Amino acid sequence: MTTWIEHPEGGRERGPRGVARAWFEVLTRPQRFFRNGVSPGDQAPGLVFAVVVAVAYTTVLFAFVPARIPALAGGQALSAFVGLAAVALLLAPAVLHITAALQTVFLIATVWENRGGISETVQVIAYASAPCAVAGIPSPELRLVCAGYGAVLMFIGLSEVHDVSIAHAAVAGAVPATFLFGYVFGGATAFITIVRTLGVI
Repeated sequence: MTTWIEHPEGGRERGPRGVARAWFEVLTRPQRFFRNGVSPGDQAPGLVFAVVVAVAYTTVLFAFVPARIPALAGGQALSAFVGLAAVALLLAPAVLHITAALQTVFLIATVWENRGGISETVQVIAYASAPCAVAGIPSPELRLVCAGYGAVLMFIGLSEVHDVSIAHAAVAGAVPATFLFGYVFGGATAFITIVRTLGVI
């Protein structure tokens, strides 16, 4: 997970500018980004990207919904800092690992030829989380859009790096995407909230 290639294929920039550029490009030109920006074995930039997105999501959530800040000794500010540190150092990497492991199982079961490596899958999942940087805003509609767009990006990325159709990628990625975008980033809860507001259920 921490492999860092000095000169990766695709020439991705390192540092804050590289993260910002990757965020913009994966949102606006996903097929081109996944085709050129995912390099075998080069997982560290993807991990950094996923951590940045997770911290952004949590920071926004804490800012708009202070009740979500864990209650720890030392006051709200310290509690928020500890919470963000836990997200950056423990939760984001763990969720990325779990989702990638789950996705790998489904890829093995559904993609028999020309399948890319695990490192490419990790990077796809990391970069597909890009829309969720703002999903912490307490708007069910916005959160659902972010989660849905993230799932679409994930399917596009899987299609590009594993050489399958987007429909095939959607079948292979449905369960991992539901876990990440529906459960972790709250897309499922947002959907239920909207449906109840509309009086459907």
